[in-house]
Amino acid sequence: MPYESSSPPPTPAELGPGTDLALLAPQLAQFAAVARLEHVTRAAQLLGMPQPTLSRSVARLEAELGVQLLARQGRTVRLTRAGRMLLGSVERALAELERGAEAARAEADPAVGRVAFGFLHTMGSDAVPALLRGFRTGHPQVRFQLVQDYVAAMLERLRAGELDLCLVSPLPDAADLTARPLDEQRLHLAVPADHRLAGRRRIRLAEVAEEPFVAVEEGYGLRVITDGFCAEAGFVPRIAFEGEEAETLRGLVAAGLGVALLPPALVPRPGVVELEVTSPRTRRAIGLAWVTGRPLTPPVAAFRDFVLSRRGRLLDHD
Repeated sequence: MPYESSSPPPTPAELGPGTDLALLAPQLAQFAAVARLEHVTRAAQLLGMPQPTLSRSVARLEAELGVQLLARQGRTVRLTRAGRMLLGSVERALAELERGAEAARAEADPAVGRVAFGFLHTMGSDAVPALLRGFRTGHPQVRFQLVQDYVAAMLERLRAGELDLCLVSPLPDAADLTARPLDEQRLHLAVPADHRLAGRRRIRLAEVAEEPFVAVEEGYGLRVITDGFCAEAGFVPRIAFEGEEAETLRGLVAAGLGVALLPPALVPRPGVVELEVTSPRTRRAIGLAWVTGRPLTPPVAAFRDFVLSRRGRLLDHD
C-alpha cells in the first residue's frame, strides 16, 4: 500500500517471544469472529473449533489486555467500549493481512505471477527482449521486474532475494549459487576508423599492448574479462577512460580516445572498426544463475526452464 509523502510509513511491530504481538496474534482473529457474529457458538462453528476452546481464547485475550472486551448476555455477546476500539484495529490488520496473502499468492501464480530478472547491460537491446517475447507467447500474463546492472551488484541482489534469476558473464563460481552456461559471445577489438590497425581484419591482442584502452568500470563482468584476456596476452591494459555501457565506450573509441574489447555492435558505429582477435580466443561465456536450494515459484521455474532451453541459441553467432 503506498503512503503519502506527508505520512511516515508505519513503524514495524516489535517481535519476540515475550511481546504483546506474539502473545495476542493467535487470538485476534478468533475475537473478531465472535465480535462480528455476536455469538460464541456460531463463531466457533465458523472457525471450526470447539466452543469452549474459543471461549477460553477470548477470556485469555481479555486477561492479557486487562480489560473486558465482551459483555455476555446469555448465548449472545456485545462489544464493550474497549472491545469496539480493539475490533477496529483488528479489522484493519486482518484486511491488510488478507491483501498481503493475496499478493503473495499472486506472486507464485503460474499464470499471472512475477519474475524478477537481472541481466547485463549488453544483453538488454537484443537477447533479453527476444527471450521475453518467446516466453510470453506461452505465458502472456506473467509479469516481469527487469534489472540491468553489473555482475557483482546483481549477484548481491540475487542472494538477498531481490532477484530470482540473473543472466551473467562471467559465470559465478560459488557454492551458494547455481550457474548454467547458455552461449558464448565473441568480443572484438574496437579501434578508431583512422587507427593504424583499422585496415586489418584480424589481430593478436598483444599488438595493442601499448595502446590506451577504454573499458567499463571495475566490478563489471566485462572489465574482469577484458583484464583477463590482456593478462593472457602478456600485458596490463592502460585504462584511459571508464564507462558503464558498451555504446558509451564505442563513442569514446570513435573519438579516438582508445581501443576496447566489446561485443559485436548490432548496428555499425560510424568511426569505429571492429577487428577479430585471433590470440587469445576472446569469447565470453554467458549463463543463467540462481540461488542454490532456494525454492522457485512456478512462474520463475517456468522462465528458468525456458531460458535454459535456449542454450546455444541465446545470441546471434558471428
